Amino acid sequence: MIRLAIKSLMNRRASVLLTVIAIAVSVTLLLAVERVREQVQSHFANTVSGTDLIIGARTGQTQLLLSSVFHIGSMTNNMSWESFEDIRERPEVSWAIPMSLGDSVQGLPVVATTKAYFEHFKYGNKQALEFSQGSAFASDEEVVLGADAAEKLSKTMGNDIIIAHGSGGISFSEHDQHPLTVTGVLQRTGTPVDQAVFVTLHSLEMIHSGEHEHSGHDHHNEAPADSISAALLGLKAKPLALRLQRQINTYEKEPLTALLPGMTLQELWKTLRVFEQALTAISAMVVLIGLLGMLTIMLASLRERRREMAVLRAVGAGPGTIFGLLLSEALLLTVVGAFSGLLLLYGLQWSLAGVIQSQTGLILSTTWPGASEWWRMALVIIVGFMLSLIPAWRAYRQSLADGLTVKI
Repeated sequence: MIRLAIKSLMNRRASVLLTVIAIAVSVTLLLAVERVREQVQSHFANTVSGTDLIIGARTGQTQLLLSSVFHIGSMTNNMSWESFEDIRERPEVSWAIPMSLGDSVQGLPVVATTKAYFEHFKYGNKQALEFSQGSAFASDEEVVLGADAAEKLSKTMGNDIIIAHGSGGISFSEHDQHPLTVTGVLQRTGTPVDQAVFVTLHSLEMIHSGEHEHSGHDHHNEAPADSISAALLGLKAKPLALRLQRQINTYEKEPLTALLPGMTLQELWKTLRVFEQALTAISAMVVLIGLLGMLTIMLASLRERRREMAVLRAVGAGPGTIFGLLLSEALLLTVVGAFSGLLLLYGLQWSLAGVIQSQTGLILSTTWPGASEWWRMALVIIVGFMLSLIPAWRAYRQSLADGLTVKI
């Protein structure tokens, strides 16, 4: 039966090819939505690891998380350096990383911080940052680049960089009187760290204050900033996080916000779930349209194929054989279309990986299809099979009515 179905489909290769392409493209869209959703969620979850609390001026928790970790958006207010020092000196705090944000280099975010960032910041499964070239800054005239930032800026060890005021690709002014020298390039992490340019807090303050002299001293541990955008905290014991969070959220000296990164990420995904469901629904409708196209082509061809059916009846094929032939054809079309869609997904992912990474910083890993993707492909095949019952039943009824009579 399958061999007969293949020969029948080969005789109508033009319409069959169009049907397979329509199904393949729709399945690619359906699988791509699921794969991007899973990998983006994993990407976000792996961006920061080992950080127990993130603190900043009073604002929404999602905004603080996106700004401090993902470098998306900006903070409208800062927290004072005195408040940061007060919190850093608390007995439950093991380490603290201050950060000032808001400047950029050719659209790449500038993160002003201390050496503590390279010592304590972790990503993925508590992986530490490592250098592919050089080391952390040793003075206020030095800068460290993420892997993508080094490639985009075409900078390497010893090159100078000019910091611009403004973020998100909008630079209001360039501080060309204070060029900084590249002394380190980080290894690729697959996180927003790759897109960042790191300088010392004192260096950024010096640039903004308009100082012309370069001290050359190791100021970055003193960090004489008046205020900072946010800080990452590591605690001596994780159970202390909730208590310290309440204390910071009710801080008397100034209004502050403290968040637990894991919980805030979960809230963010809950907020975005409606958009995920909408994208899935749209892609499912596209798949259904592709399968309906297959159904339409099969129904339209039934009248033209009455002579073919009559010949099959003449050589001994019964109505059940005709029914099975139509089912086999539709099943073959759906299966070939579904697996062609999977291959097309891998092809697009492989060819566009570099563009996606350079534009978004997101690394889409080429992995074997997960359980959810196999279930989606199986559902497509099942729906295609069910739709094929309609033309198969009509062909069965026509073969019973026509017998050996050929109608033209």
